[in-house]
Amino acid sequence: MMTISKETPHIKPNGVEIAESILLPGDPLRAKFIAETFLEDYQCFNEVRGMLGYTGTYKGKKISVMGTGMGPASMGIYSWELINVFGVKNLIRIGTCGAMQENIELYDVIFGMGAATDSNYGHQYNLPGQYPLTASFELLEKAKKIADDQGQKVHIGNILSSEIFYNADRAANKKWQDVGILGVEMESVALYWNAIQARVNALCILTVSDHLITGAQTTSEERQTAFTKMMEIALELA
Repeated sequence: MMTISKETPHIKPNGVEIAESILLPGDPLRAKFIAETFLEDYQCFNEVRGMLGYTGTYKGKKISVMGTGMGPASMGIYSWELINVFGVKNLIRIGTCGAMQENIELYDVIFGMGAATDSNYGHQYNLPGQYPLTASFELLEKAKKIADDQGQKVHIGNILSSEIFYNADRAANKKWQDVGILGVEMESVALYWNAIQARVNALCILTVSDHLITGAQTTSEERQTAFTKMMEIALELA
């Protein structure tokens, strides 16, 4: 735990602590909902650009939660600063995704063991080949045990972290489905890269908000507040 005197252009804690374990929803209003619903004695540590962040306690343990916005560029900025400036060690993305397999249903929970991507975020490392983006096994193993103890069914496997929401290539989704991708989201590529490079832990936990095969979908209100199964796993994990 650190007492924060530092700040960045995007995070200004004003003396509020940022915990070593943080939950990272994309929507800052979901961060606010989690703080108000699950945390005790919480304080707001960030309001810059409306990207709300809070620190409180859950079952006696200090936990932070902060929105990250959409896409790898936004996640890349916030996760890099949290890791490299504020010393965060465990970063747990709690987000939504579109299901890409028929056996996955709305509200199912997915653990992103690995992340395929169409993003060029990793080009900055100038590696002479492709690097597999994987979650922290330590967090993944613990998350699976928590889910089992809670009696929650989860899907574990590869997800797609795409920087494209409206894709002009209408055949793209089918190609990813054919290689077993469970679901698609937009942030884990930057989170996993930043965590891997800094030797810290990251895991992407997703709730299915829509289905790319059946067309089923949830509402924006449900995406903000209703995904309690995912939140309960993440809070126990943090």
